[in-house]
Amino acid sequence: MISKKFLYCFAMAPVLASAQGENPNIIFVLCDDMGWGDLGCYGQQYISTPNIDRLAAQGMQFMQAYAGSPVSAPSRASLMTGQHTGHCEIRGNKEYRSGSVTYGRSTDFAVVGQHPLSPNHVVLPEIMKDNGYATAQFGKWAGGYEGSVSTPDKRGVDEFYGYICQFEAHAYYPNFLNKYSSRDGDISVTRELMQQNIQHDIFGDDYYRRPQYSADIIHRKAMEWLDSQDGSTPFYGLFTYTIPHAELLQPEDSILNAYRAKFITDKSFSGQDGSWYHAVANVHAQFAGMITRLDAYVGEIMEKLEEKGFADNTILIFSSDNGPHEEGGADPSFFNRDGLLKGLKRSCHEGGIRIPFIVRWPGHVPAGVKNSHQIAFYDVMPTFADILGIECYEEKYSNPCLGSADYFDGISFLPTLTGNYAAQRPHDYLYWEFDETDQIAVRQGNWKLIVKRGICELYDLATDIHEDNNLAAIYPEKVGELKTIVRQAHIDNPNFSVTLPE
Repeated sequence: MISKKFLYCFAMAPVLASAQGENPNIIFVLCDDMGWGDLGCYGQQYISTPNIDRLAAQGMQFMQAYAGSPVSAPSRASLMTGQHTGHCEIRGNKEYRSGSVTYGRSTDFAVVGQHPLSPNHVVLPEIMKDNGYATAQFGKWAGGYEGSVSTPDKRGVDEFYGYICQFEAHAYYPNFLNKYSSRDGDISVTRELMQQNIQHDIFGDDYYRRPQYSADIIHRKAMEWLDSQDGSTPFYGLFTYTIPHAELLQPEDSILNAYRAKFITDKSFSGQDGSWYHAVANVHAQFAGMITRLDAYVGEIMEKLEEKGFADNTILIFSSDNGPHEEGGADPSFFNRDGLLKGLKRSCHEGGIRIPFIVRWPGHVPAGVKNSHQIAFYDVMPTFADILGIECYEEKYSNPCLGSADYFDGISFLPTLTGNYAAQRPHDYLYWEFDETDQIAVRQGNWKLIVKRGICELYDLATDIHEDNNLAAIYPEKVGELKTIVRQAHIDNPNFSVTLPE
C-alpha cells in the first residue's frame, strides 16, 4: 500500500527556492515570554514597538499562532524537532545543576542546563547545515546541559553565543556566557567570563554595579555574525533573545528613562530570596523598556539586512516562546499583555501558548496581511524544508533505529505564507502537554479541550476566546472525541509525565 505521506510528497507543488535558483537566508528572532498582546501591532497601547510593527506591515501577521509549550525549554524543543510535546524528548523545564566554581566574588554552578534534545532525532540547524547553510544561534540554548549529548557544537550550529542554561539566563548581569565558533577553531562550547561583572557579588546591592548587560552583548555578537556574511552561502540565524523575561533590569539609558517619565506612578518589587530576581524600583518602566529595547534590536537587524543587500532574499521571522510571566515582579495585568486571552506562562489556556508570529519575505509573502491560519512551532521545520525544496523531508531525516517512532508532527504553512490559501493543508488538531502543571490541551477547529490533572474542560473558542464557559457536561461526545486524540498523541516519556484523562 502507498502511504499518504508518499502521496503528499509526490504531489507537492514546485518549491519557490528551486524556481528562483537560490535558497533564501533566514533570520528567526525568538524572544522570551512575550505575550500575544505585548506589541503595538497586536493591540498594545502602552509600549512602543515601531520596528516590529513595521515588520508586520511589511509581511504577514499570524493571529492564531501557537508556541510548542507554555514554557521555554519544551517550546524551543518543539521548534527544533518539528514535534509536539506528546512526542518530543523535552516536555518541561527539567534542570541539571552540579558542583560549584568561584568567579571573583561569586560562586556559581560548575555544570548547568536543561534536559537534552534526543541525539537520535534530527533538529532544525542540522537540516539547514545539511543543505548548505551557515548556521548560528545567539541567546538561549535550553536544549541540553553543558557537556551533554545535545549542545550547539553537536547539533549543527556553526556559531553560538549566549546561555546554554536558561536558569543562568535569569540574571542579565551574569558571571559568564557560553560560546562556540567553528570559525575560531573551537572544538566544544566553553565559558567566557564576564570579567567586569565578577568583581561584584551576584547577590545583594553590589549586583547593581555590574556593567556587562548580557542582552546587549548577545545582540552585538549576533550583529557581528550577520555583518560577516558575504552572500556566498545562505545563512540561517536563530536569535533567541532573553528579553523580556525576568529579571526586570537593564542599563540606565534613554529607553528606560523615557518610560520612567511615562509611568510616574509605578510598582516596585522587593526581590525574591534564594533566586536571582533582584529588587526593582520601577516594574512597569523596566518591563516596557525591555520590549522597546528588543524592538530596537529588530530595527538594527532590518537595517543591517538592507545595508548588506540581503533584505529581499531574507525571510525574517519574529515570535515568542510562550505567553507572559509574573516572575521577578512582572505585572502582565497592567499592560493587558495577553489581550483577550486567559492564562499566563505555564498554562495551556490560550494566554500561555498563543504567541505573536510575524513573517516578512519580500516578493513572496504579501504585505500587511493578518492571517488566522492555525500554526504551531512544530510547523516551522516542514515549512523550511518546503522552502528549501527538500522533498519528503520526514523520510530523508528520519532515524532508521527509531523506525515508526521517529515522529514528525508539523505541516508546512508555505502555501499560506505565499497567499496560496486553497493549497494549504489544515491540522486535524494541535496538541500540547506540560508536566510541571500537569496539563494537556487539544485544539480541533474551534474546539479546545484542556485536561488539568486528568479532569477535562471543553471550550468553544469561536464564541468564548477567554475560555470562561466549560462545556464539557453539555458536549460529552466531543469530549470523548478529543480524549481519543490525547491517547493517540501522547507517547510515554520516562523523564516527564502527565495525567491522562480517563
